[in-house]
Amino acid sequence: MTHWKTPLAGLLPLACLMAGPTLAQEAAEAAEPATFEAGIAAATDTAFIFNSLLFLIGGFLVFWMAAGFAMLEAGLVRSKNVAMQCIKNVSLFSFAGLMYYLIGYKLMYPLGNWSIGSDETGGYIGAIGVAVLEAVGVGRDGADDYGYAATSSDFFFQLMFAATTASIVSGTLAERIKLWPFLIFTILLTGVIYPIQASWKWGGGFLDSQWGFLDFAGSTVVHSVGGWAALAGALVLGSRIGKYKDGRTIPMPGSNLTLATLGTFILWMGWFGFNGASQLAMGTVGDVIDIGRIFANTNAAAAGGAIAALIFTQILYRKPDLTMVLNGALAGLVSITAEPLTPTLGGATLIGMVGGVIVVFAVPMLDRMKIDDVVGAIPVHLFCGIWGTIAVLFTNPDATLAGQIVPIVIVGLFTFAVSLVAWLVLKAVMGIRVDEETEVSGLDMAELGMEAYPDFTPS
Repeated sequence: MTHWKTPLAGLLPLACLMAGPTLAQEAAEAAEPATFEAGIAAATDTAFIFNSLLFLIGGFLVFWMAAGFAMLEAGLVRSKNVAMQCIKNVSLFSFAGLMYYLIGYKLMYPLGNWSIGSDETGGYIGAIGVAVLEAVGVGRDGADDYGYAATSSDFFFQLMFAATTASIVSGTLAERIKLWPFLIFTILLTGVIYPIQASWKWGGGFLDSQWGFLDFAGSTVVHSVGGWAALAGALVLGSRIGKYKDGRTIPMPGSNLTLATLGTFILWMGWFGFNGASQLAMGTVGDVIDIGRIFANTNAAAAGGAIAALIFTQILYRKPDLTMVLNGALAGLVSITAEPLTPTLGGATLIGMVGGVIVVFAVPMLDRMKIDDVVGAIPVHLFCGIWGTIAVLFTNPDATLAGQIVPIVIVGLFTFAVSLVAWLVLKAVMGIRVDEETEVSGLDMAELGMEAYPDFTPS
């Protein structure tokens, strides 16, 4: 079909018809290739612009999740440790940005330049090098991937996922870990561990090519990885002083449940970018319809998780538990992340509800095992990440049992083993836990020399 782009072009066939049939045919044949190519270029421009815009909007929504994690953790730790959680969240995000630029992005997206493996046989270790963006002021001829999106927008979006993985670890290990060992682990996690395993799926590596692994936005690739790293750290670090005594779990209430609730709503909002922009395209009507469907399913799963946690805590404890309801909503969000497109609204709600139930039972189970997870990140991100990845089998006909289970095991073993070694080395070389006096008095004053609530906590 010919797409006439200017009034002058539109008048050309009419003028030729008036001059005679032969002249009209010759002029139309001469004009059609140029106008057709112009129409194709304009359509490609539009798709390129909207795809890039999707990454930028999704990216800053996922960036907003960093604030959600900070507020959630600040609300769930005790007053004497709030400033420490805030500085950890700002610092981990900053180190993630540096490491993803220096090594992570190329490791994760080698674009065929695998250090070990290939696109044909399955890649294992990506390329080595720093991320490079397009030059300033280039047009369509200078775009790295004109048929897709700006490299800068893709880098920005993918960086936010790497930082999210580190945020998961922060809350689990709160109130007893030293700042600098934690940040060194963050450097390893965001620069090496996360990008390598993510390349196996999203970079076209062997989990994608050999196993047909489906993980739309990262129930396994992001959330369970953060959960495995947090679990390894919790086992090496040990529980907080006084948390488990005489076979009982001693409650250690958070400082500000208002902040924790705000943090949950911020995370809920950011998840629309997390899942929605993982459609990776917004250049067609079909893409936009699918993005809307993803938004709706993401919200339904969060609501389902919160409702399930509300009901089950009422039944089990005869009173609803706010912290469980908050984590129930997050559990629903993690659960739907592996496949937010194919479920119906009812299916998404049920997937989220299962996540909410998992959290209600997993939190006390970890306490019985004396694994101290301050904010409940392991049940939410690890257990529900696994559940969400398995749940893909119920809604996406392209998923296979082996194609989902085997990658869960491979990613889990890799992340847990490397993280465990890293934590043990850090413990041996520099120590990862503060001394008893510091833990009792609070990390804010001992580690930072300042308090988040100086008017309400003893110096």
